[in-house]
Amino acid sequence: MVDHADPLTPRYKRVLLKLSGEVLGHPEVPGTPKRSGINIDATLHIAEQIKRVHERGVELAIVVGGGNILRGSQFSAGTNVIKKPTAHYMGMLATILNGLALQEALESLGVQTRLQTAIRMEAVAEPYIRRRADRHLAKKRVVILAGGTGNPFVTTDSAAALRARELEAEILLKATKVDGVYSEDPLVNPHAYRHDKLTYTQFIRDNLKIMDTGAVDSCRDGKLPILVFSYKQEGNIERAIAGHPIGTLVGETA
Repeated sequence: MVDHADPLTPRYKRVLLKLSGEVLGHPEVPGTPKRSGINIDATLHIAEQIKRVHERGVELAIVVGGGNILRGSQFSAGTNVIKKPTAHYMGMLATILNGLALQEALESLGVQTRLQTAIRMEAVAEPYIRRRADRHLAKKRVVILAGGTGNPFVTTDSAAALRARELEAEILLKATKVDGVYSEDPLVNPHAYRHDKLTYTQFIRDNLKIMDTGAVDSCRDGKLPILVFSYKQEGNIERAIAGHPIGTLVGETA
């Protein structure tokens, strides 16, 4: 029974949560070099938030990035030693490392999960099969989707949009380090302003950088709303799924 008096009652039954790799990475410390890799405390912290959502009955699929370990694009500038397709495959493998870490963190908290990958590696994960993922979600297992789409030159944002549409999610939640979509980079322009709502067309027209335009265009085709919000504020994943006015909502109308 839905408790309408509970401010965190889920508005959506099935969601696709896109987590950037930095969510699982080491926190930035001013004046020190940025550390790569997986931070267990950060991974457990996000897993605890996911557990609370799961306990409210939400069917949750998660696409993970790999930027805390490496980005394929970091090898593409100034050298031909590592070809761009290989660099992108390396980035996809990084997302699988993150997926394994998140799976272990969730299961240590008693949450049933399934890790599926677009690149086949049955020793550590199931291959991504839409019908199988759909059944796992219906059985209230958290499904972690790693390896992007299995193809180079495709971002994890685009993978998230594709999987959200395949699995008939009601919304795509993009958890990032900023609290929404800004007119410009607020770190560069202190006068930049945050949008509360945007249409897909406005997002693409203004070439807003927080999410690639291919992913937004795919969501527009599928009439799938996108919510961009900050993962840094405790409880924001629950608030997003409850439909609270946080972050920036991208949809058909502003």
